[in-house]
Amino acid sequence: MADIRLQHVSKTYDGQTMAVRAMDLHCPQGEMLALLGPSGCGKSSTLKMVAGIESVSAGEILFDGVDVTRRDSAGRNVAMVFEDYALYPHMSVRENIAFPLRVRGASRAAISKKVGDAMDLLGLAPMADAAVHALSGGAQQRVSIGRALVREPALVMFDEPLSHLDADQKVVLRTEIRRMQSTQGLTSMLVTHDQTEAMAMADRIAVMNQGVLQQIGSPQALYAQPANRFVAGFIGDTPMNFFDATLDMDGTLRLPGQQGGGLQPPWGVGRPGESLVLGIRPEDVVLHSLPAHVPALRLPATFLDRECSGERDVLRLHSAAGSLHVEVASPCSFAAGETLVCCLPHDSLHYFSAHDGRALCARTVEP
Repeated sequence: MADIRLQHVSKTYDGQTMAVRAMDLHCPQGEMLALLGPSGCGKSSTLKMVAGIESVSAGEILFDGVDVTRRDSAGRNVAMVFEDYALYPHMSVRENIAFPLRVRGASRAAISKKVGDAMDLLGLAPMADAAVHALSGGAQQRVSIGRALVREPALVMFDEPLSHLDADQKVVLRTEIRRMQSTQGLTSMLVTHDQTEAMAMADRIAVMNQGVLQQIGSPQALYAQPANRFVAGFIGDTPMNFFDATLDMDGTLRLPGQQGGGLQPPWGVGRPGESLVLGIRPEDVVLHSLPAHVPALRLPATFLDRECSGERDVLRLHSAAGSLHVEVASPCSFAAGETLVCCLPHDSLHYFSAHDGRALCARTVEP
């Protein structure tokens, strides 16, 4: 397994469209790194450049310190696991996994051992002689992973590997991939637009937008300490709430329609008279019950409706400062049109520049 580095890597199509801009990225040996972002953000272009499928417009790609920028895929020993499995339907499970070894001319004994080990690792031994077209989507993807592993690649790249699976299969297979990657010490890159998938499977996540790397860090760091408003809004099952706020001339933070006094933001956040953006996670909003002595902004809001998500309800409300979502224990019994007081605790607030969206103060992240 290799240590992967991208140094100032860019990709331009037709000499005009910039898909990836001067990216610096490091995937240490044995780590799973997720490339996460919306469609068109440049993550697939990055994957293809690392794999040697597409050329690099500028910059260098290093495997274990060796420049492989001009090498093709075969010269990099990269294995790919695609969303559509890319299996040979007329072959059995065993034959599909063995195929890359047979092409390379490996001995019968070596093929037997490596294929057997891969099937044991992925729980495929009981179906070794089954035709792959008769298998479930999850089983077919495990076969695809086994075929990638027997090559003993320097890097395994997962390209939206779970997108064609049912919800229950996704949960099972992402757990299996994570277990396999961790126990085998595989250097891996995962490309996905699904932040739940990235947070469940990856050691670190690189968030991209419009071809630019926005932030890279552990799932916990990205959630608790987003570098900018884009990352804050992209990470999280229910998006972060954002409000336009102002600082009075005495430095007090205020929201339109708030109840009671304002707050003093952390030192260095904005200047008197300046506008900024407040953010708070839906699960951090407290309804009614926050003691009066606890520093918080208190915002009256009208209950509109709710979405049940098992043990939690996601409430949709409207206030003078804008719409917001709040997570509460299920079931809730609020009536449409009811006025609720949303408390935004001082310690749960995020602060962003109204000009460029960057975070305005650092937050502590638990290790």
